[in-house]
Amino acid sequence: MTSEIQNSAERSLVEEGYVLLPGLLSKGEVDTILAELEPHFRATPPCVGDFHGWKTTRMGAVLSKASSTKALLLHEAVWPAIEAILKPACDYVQLNLVQAIRVHPGERAQVPHRDEEMWPVPKGAPWMINVMWALDDFTEENGATRLWPRSHRGDLDRFIGAEGSVAAAMPAGSACAFMGSLTHGAGANVSASHRTGIIVSYCLGWLKTYENQYLTYPPAVARSFTPEVQSLIGYRMHRPNLGSWNGQDPAVLLGEHDDHPAFMDALPPEVAEELRAYYAVA
Repeated sequence: MTSEIQNSAERSLVEEGYVLLPGLLSKGEVDTILAELEPHFRATPPCVGDFHGWKTTRMGAVLSKASSTKALLLHEAVWPAIEAILKPACDYVQLNLVQAIRVHPGERAQVPHRDEEMWPVPKGAPWMINVMWALDDFTEENGATRLWPRSHRGDLDRFIGAEGSVAAAMPAGSACAFMGSLTHGAGANVSASHRTGIIVSYCLGWLKTYENQYLTYPPAVARSFTPEVQSLIGYRMHRPNLGSWNGQDPAVLLGEHDDHPAFMDALPPEVAEELRAYYAVA
């Protein structure tokens, strides 16, 4: 992916709050993901609740159920823009969740919301970016995600009208990235078919995640992941000293380790330098 396209995606995310990225996956890649997920969709009952939906099926632990989805996490079309926007406010960007979603016929439109609502405190810099990957064609009729462009710049209006919104209509294999502060919601499915997608959500590394990554992918599972994915799901310390295991980077749990290790600092370079300067004159 060229730097111009990366810059365009980043600019659209910041200014409009979302960006559509068509044709990122081949039909073969989409078919493989769907084939891996299908038995799990069949085994999973519909959601229970006005937010998650009553005619919608959702699944977590997607990386274990469909190993092919790991290729989505650091996809070159989305990851550079995500890191450029979120990284200035944290030591590293972490995976908030991976969720497979199937909206069935007859499902009503989801209430307008912002995914950053899960952290109920005032925010300055962006905290989250989501990427919805279309595994079926997303259309206005089958419930394509509705987005309110530029709504991330103002306060949330739960009762905002559909006017001014756009449907993230896109062919299978495409992606829609949007800010966690953008007002959005799944559309009503008034068609005769379901629509299936995967939402990959990223957030600042010091936040508590929606999906508990260590329970979803414990060390016995995470050992089979690449170091890049292990890092993304949180098997690393966030400086300063957050998320440690016995004062160590939790990545040590993925290999041979001492159960009685010495605690070690994990500090940003500038803080480490301040401590050295303090003791130099103390």
